[in-house]
Amino acid sequence: MLKIFNSLTKKKENFKPVFLNHVNMYVCGVTVYDLCHIGHGRTFIIFDLIARYLRYCGYTVTYVRNITDIDDKIINVSYKKHKCMNFFVNSMINEMHKDFTELNILPPDKEPRVTNYIPVIIQMITELLNSNHAYISKEGNVFFSVDSDINYGVLSGQFLKYLRSGKRICNKGIIKKNKLDFVLWKVSKKNEPYWCSPWGKGRPGWHIECSAMSRDLLGKTLDIHGGGSDLLFPHHENEISQSTCVNKSIYANYWIHSGMVIIKNKKMSKSLGNVFFLRDILNKYDSEIIRYYLLSTHYRQPLLYSEEVLKQSSISLIRLYRALYSTNYKDTLFRHSIFELEFRNAMNDDFNVPLVFSILSNLAKKINVLKIQKDSIEVNKLASVLCFLGNQLGLLYKNPHDFFKKQTKFQKIDITTIEKMLYIRNNARKLKNWTQADNIRKYLFSLDIILEDNQNDTFWYSIKK
Repeated sequence: MLKIFNSLTKKKENFKPVFLNHVNMYVCGVTVYDLCHIGHGRTFIIFDLIARYLRYCGYTVTYVRNITDIDDKIINVSYKKHKCMNFFVNSMINEMHKDFTELNILPPDKEPRVTNYIPVIIQMITELLNSNHAYISKEGNVFFSVDSDINYGVLSGQFLKYLRSGKRICNKGIIKKNKLDFVLWKVSKKNEPYWCSPWGKGRPGWHIECSAMSRDLLGKTLDIHGGGSDLLFPHHENEISQSTCVNKSIYANYWIHSGMVIIKNKKMSKSLGNVFFLRDILNKYDSEIIRYYLLSTHYRQPLLYSEEVLKQSSISLIRLYRALYSTNYKDTLFRHSIFELEFRNAMNDDFNVPLVFSILSNLAKKINVLKIQKDSIEVNKLASVLCFLGNQLGLLYKNPHDFFKKQTKFQKIDITTIEKMLYIRNNARKLKNWTQADNIRKYLFSLDIILEDNQNDTFWYSIKK
């Protein structure tokens, strides 16, 4: 049985959807004010993996991933660039889709944009006001009252009695009863986009968006709600509070949060100037190498970003493709092996992909041994399993021959020189001159060229485009 670590209960739990064989999953999507970065890539590859695996298990999945297409950052950046906001937002969404498609992130079943759900959001705010969970400030802003929810803090563990609060807080001219109160409807400033509401011209606050859209598209109780760990507090805390108050029911049964990307022991942040955009990384590295790397650490753990880690991921992926090389795995449909059982056991343990990678590595080694023994029937059977299991992770979709024949551009060395060095290295291996052979390997590795040997040949691959 599938076990998922629930951020709400802080423990692994057996997964049981609300409706038999159907899963509703909502994941907080991108605020489209800039290109997507490596952190976005990790989060949405993780939930793409989860949706794929749930479908592999036989569930029908309705996966909703929203787009925030109106907020302060979007307004400020579009004005700064002197671009029409709608044109700017649409261009950013298109660029997001390009990056996600290249990373083999499947489209969600539904991708609602906030600006298309304003009436739904206004309705939920009205319900919160009518049930005394919200109030209107004298400036016309509508706030959720955290004091009205005795369970506020249940997700993050930061309960109200442990949080400092003030009676009336003034922040940049906005007055609220408690500093933790958060905006549901925000009065628009001059020259800002706005929508008409019972409380005047304005736009929705960030937190109310997901609560309103998820209820409208998936119902009052979700099976899974997900996002990056940076959203746990206050965004998801505020979501769960306002949703349970207005719906009088459990908001989500399982909360899943992916870990942050760490760069040189620091959280990736624009304020620190250490943001890496997916577009730039995709221009340098093969997209499957990036996907493999983003899955290589368990999803709940922080992920270290560095060139060296990317190189190690490339080596691991190349070994899988080498096992598929010169096999007829596409002509052989073979399932339900011991390797697939191990795969399911690993994935059922809170989506343990690092363990799955170990299983795939062992499977590749087994294939290579059978190749030496010239057992083509067993080779094709196990290669079929390797490809199938890799596909469940969104990997191994490329033709192995095309993967290794990829055209590359080199600034420090040309392809002819590489081939000559491999000729010299192969002769050194035949003469058992391991020092010379190893030195050539190390030199090529310093140029981002990976070598993989088998009994009769050497494969080489550049991880840089």
